[in-house]
Amino acid sequence: MRIGELAERTTLSRDTIRFYERNGLIHSAPGEASSNSYRDYPDETVERLAMIREAQNAGFSISELALFISQLEGSSVEAGFDVEAFLERKIGEVEDKIRRSEKFLDALRATKRALARPDTG
Repeated sequence: MRIGELAERTTLSRDTIRFYERNGLIHSAPGEASSNSYRDYPDETVERLAMIREAQNAGFSISELALFISQLEGSSVEAGFDVEAFLERKIGEVEDKIRRSEKFLDALRATKRALARPDTG
């Protein structure tokens, strides 16, 4: 699929998609027609972009994602990169974020309950 369709299906801008490609998070291939400069993206790129978005929401940086994806794909094995330790650290960070979010959610609910009580004064 071409970048316009990919952008439409993912609600990401073309610039964002190009940025992810420049950083090695996704890949494309030259289009079938050799007379143009169109690039084709495989269908699974939609799922990859959704995963990238979720990972960023969970606190992954672009460089962490690029390193992690390259390790998973086996395209670039960085010496000394301990994927298990990396994942353990990221799991801890996401769990901390969840705990903080749950605490804030409790505060919001308490505030809502307090505001819903009729004034007894």
